[in-house]
Amino acid sequence: MSSRAPVIEVRDLDFSYGAARVLEAVSLSVAPGEFIGIVGPNAGGKSTLLRLILGLLTPQAGQIRVLGRPPREASRQLGYVPQYPSFPRDFPITVEQAVLLARVGGPGGGRFSRLWPGGYGRADRAIALRSLAEVEALDLARRRIGSLSGGQLQRVLLARALACEPRILILDEPTANIDQRLEGDIFDLLRQLNARLTILVVSHDIGFISSYVTRVACVNRTLACHHTDAIDGPIIQQLYGEAVRMVAHRHPPQGMDHA
Repeated sequence: MSSRAPVIEVRDLDFSYGAARVLEAVSLSVAPGEFIGIVGPNAGGKSTLLRLILGLLTPQAGQIRVLGRPPREASRQLGYVPQYPSFPRDFPITVEQAVLLARVGGPGGGRFSRLWPGGYGRADRAIALRSLAEVEALDLARRRIGSLSGGQLQRVLLARALACEPRILILDEPTANIDQRLEGDIFDLLRQLNARLTILVVSHDIGFISSYVTRVACVNRTLACHHTDAIDGPIIQQLYGEAVRMVAHRHPPQGMDHA
């Protein structure tokens, strides 16, 4: 596909759980290198939209193309950070082993190289450790998953998503269970990763993410996209049904704290 073609194209999408319509006539085009924030009320369809893009759900109407292909065919090039880990916190594995889970069947997988215990190749382990280093969590590699704080766990989940060497990174409320200081740290990391990855992130905090993202996709059954400087009180009231205090939509100068 052309380097300027959309990396994600959603057209006239409808989705229902049984008789309950969740998304209706949703369209979204994401250009290479964009950083899109997805916001909206609870049960508005944000997480469902992510699952459709990931190929985990199938729409009743409309079309989705990811990197020019149906979502399931492009899934190996998508990195996904869920709101909650897909394994129990007391599962007896180390951080390194958790990140290596992303390498199962992936490029450079164990069947193509000399195997390490557990069926992973040397190249897989190198990629896992590199991913941990990129999110500043390499020192946690030998720790058990259950011993991590909430902020540490989110870095590890991000490293696991990066270990599949994606072109697109998709995150579902990655900072929902950590404090505001750590939220800033995670989004600073995402800003750095955006230099080479297209990013979609679901968040409830429209004021906070608007200082990072290029556009905001407001999802409440339908979808409307806005550049961050166009988000105002009436738009938020229409989206959430109540007034929400906003902060300035400006990137802070380097070295300064966010407003």
